[in-house]
Amino acid sequence: MYKRIGAVLAAAVVLTGVTACEARPTASTPSGSAVSAEIPGPENVPSACPAAGGGKLQIGLVTPNLQALFFNQINTGAKTVADKAGVDLQIVSANDDAIQQSSAVDNLVAKKVQAIIVAAIDTEGIKPAIQRAAQAGVKIVAVDGIVHDPAISVQVGTSNAESGKQMGDFLAKLASNTGKVGVVGALNSTIQLERQKGFIDEIKSKGMTEGTVADGKNVQESAQSAAENLLTGSPDLKYVYATGEPALIGLVAGVTNQKAQSRVTVVGWDLSESAVNGLKSGFVKGVVQQNTFKFGYEAMGAAIKLSCGQSVEKTIPVPTQIVTPENVDSFAYYLKK
Repeated sequence: MYKRIGAVLAAAVVLTGVTACEARPTASTPSGSAVSAEIPGPENVPSACPAAGGGKLQIGLVTPNLQALFFNQINTGAKTVADKAGVDLQIVSANDDAIQQSSAVDNLVAKKVQAIIVAAIDTEGIKPAIQRAAQAGVKIVAVDGIVHDPAISVQVGTSNAESGKQMGDFLAKLASNTGKVGVVGALNSTIQLERQKGFIDEIKSKGMTEGTVADGKNVQESAQSAAENLLTGSPDLKYVYATGEPALIGLVAGVTNQKAQSRVTVVGWDLSESAVNGLKSGFVKGVVQQNTFKFGYEAMGAAIKLSCGQSVEKTIPVPTQIVTPENVDSFAYYLKK
């Protein structure tokens, strides 16, 4: 499990081309009603300098996968800034494989990119690759997963432990500080382990107890099976926490399939269509939502500035919000890629 990004965040963190979505889409909620939802655009777009050998700056972005809305939205944010600044962006998916992700970093270095943005799957396992990249003169920006290594020039992200703690406090108040909480997690994700620990520590401090932790492996289908096994094995369980988007999608599906909406209260991370359905149905009570588009804006802005020899803050915090059934329509734009 990686360490917390720090107190500053507590206050708030295969080669493919990605086309940026429109800046102001109209989203349709799962209930079918059209909701005008504006994606907040980047506050600042830095001016890009020419690459050292001439031509446009070349920047790579290595993402865990291209399935999760979360990572697609980071990509969209980065592509929006890259397009406005006139930068060539190469996005590479690691297909949820930490070894592939390290190889992708090495390949981008061989392509002579000036900077690489990486959303690490394994925040320890990625270190040798980013160290090699830094030694080759490539600037490294870590987004989402916090990588504690001198090779990282800038960290952009959320304090996952702190936001997990906030969700723990949210649920404890909802549950009057009593009850057992099961977890659908991803034991292969250092980020989600951080969210799990922050949440569990908080609910325990408030008098609640930790139930079974089911490993969804950060894969939607595995998370659904894990959730259904958890609910079947614990028929009296009233509360379940999901530590990420695949876990929450799988948990919502498991609760729905077992017709357990009336007995189980769900909280978790990252909006999706199924999470919004759960919020509107009422059995999902809260979802931690990160400003994924801002992750992309800030990471790309930092990568451009670093490539041009400009100074950048070492840590760029991005705050989170808790989405509830009462305010969910205000966050409809998070259903867009």
